[in-house]
Amino acid sequence: MAIPFNADEVLKIAEQIERNGVEFYRRAAEKSAFAAERRLLEDLAQMEERHEKVFAAMREDLSEEERASTVFDPEGEADLYLKAVADGNVFNLKAGAADPGGDKSLEDILRIAIGMEKDSIVFYTTMSGFVPPRLGREKIMEIIGEEQKHIGMLGAVLRSLKTGD
Repeated sequence: MAIPFNADEVLKIAEQIERNGVEFYRRAAEKSAFAAERRLLEDLAQMEERHEKVFAAMREDLSEEERASTVFDPEGEADLYLKAVADGNVFNLKAGAADPGGDKSLEDILRIAIGMEKDSIVFYTTMSGFVPPRLGREKIMEIIGEEQKHIGMLGAVLRSLKTGD
């Protein structure tokens, strides 16, 4: 039997994923030799910071029921588990492919980022199946919508690089 999650727990994961994205883009910016690329990557990091704030605001607006723990956790170990889940699934900076090393072009970095955004959608879609409607499943669908917007924006930037716009 699967353990149900609530919207609060999934939003905590979303916030951590956004923090991981900030770190990814900032690392890439630090390694870039070109000022225009650094600015773009810093802008992307700031976008991820804004998304983290959106998810934090969504958490603040949750009802008590949507925040209610679905398991007994007097030691607060669930938060550590949720952070580990977020760190290991999307924008995992320890994974070789996600490391924005100095040998990667801006196009490579954007492709990696798009891949990670897609991974996050798969992750949240899966998680939505574990969040009962009464515990805030619609909030998870909002996260998925935000991630889809990220992909659209990153795709537009990637296309503009290819066409020189």
